[in-house]
Amino acid sequence: MSRILAIDFGKIRTGIAVTDELQIIASGLTTVATSDLIPFLKDYIKKEKVELFLVGLPKQMDYSDSESEALITPFLEKLSKNHPKIPIQRVDERFTSKMAFQSMLDGGMKKKQRQNKGLIDEISATIILQSYLYNK
Repeated sequence: MSRILAIDFGKIRTGIAVTDELQIIASGLTTVATSDLIPFLKDYIKKEKVELFLVGLPKQMDYSDSESEALITPFLEKLSKNHPKIPIQRVDERFTSKMAFQSMLDGGMKKKQRQNKGLIDEISATIILQSYLYNK
């Protein structure tokens, strides 16, 4: 089998999580500068087989599109163009940042560690991936 890769897209940085090859476990992979995201993904896919991209779908509480959707749309077009054989699926990402922060608290992380926004993005991507695997 191959991996599923989840992306918590952000204007400045993007959190990435992946499954194991059996698609059982979701793990945070890294956080990359959004400007480096496409080259990072190209390099990663050369090393690992990925069968699906999950990209967070930011929605407001009333289910309307979030402002950040305007930033994600051009990225999705580039991603599809660069990796046409890998399907892209969107996953509701509401509350993932809050859940990520809460998991850091619950895990006993110190205040300085919890201020690492990149780590929050990586954990958010992991939560997106876990929710997909749970509902699969």
